[in-house]
Amino acid sequence: MKIKLTVNGLLYERDCAEHTTLLRFIREGLGLTGTKEGCGMGECGACTVILNGHAVNSCMVLAAEVDGAVISTIEGEAQGPSLSDIQKSFEKHHAVQCGFCTPGMVMSVKELLVDNRKPSTDEVKEAIEGNFCRCTGYTQIVEAVMDLTGQPDGKGELEHV
Repeated sequence: MKIKLTVNGLLYERDCAEHTTLLRFIREGLGLTGTKEGCGMGECGACTVILNGHAVNSCMVLAAEVDGAVISTIEGEAQGPSLSDIQKSFEKHHAVQCGFCTPGMVMSVKELLVDNRKPSTDEVKEAIEGNFCRCTGYTQIVEAVMDLTGQPDGKGELEHV
């Protein structure tokens, strides 16, 4: 079947099998490999993208279901050679260790900040609760978001997500 999607501001029209997940379509059909496959069951958040304004696990969505959709992936975050503000804050706070979870984390944070420019520590934790990170312990990630939004980072108050 043929589907049309706008991904990171560009319109794509491609053929895909009806059982192809959005994750496979993005990675294999479009060659955008920043979106990662972790568990393949919607549990780890490595495959998080923004679909029509909402963070979703792309491994759980069929490409055929999103014909006509607008999607943002991690590749759309950087502005040319410059990192986005979210990415810069992650770097500043050492919120990137192995980097496998980072694309999904960044996309989840992006969705949060669209509607809530001053989230509380608890709101940040809630926004990233579907994203597993085995390296950072989440503290640096929450600190990066709090710093980005110009709020106290909650050092000493953070509990693991």
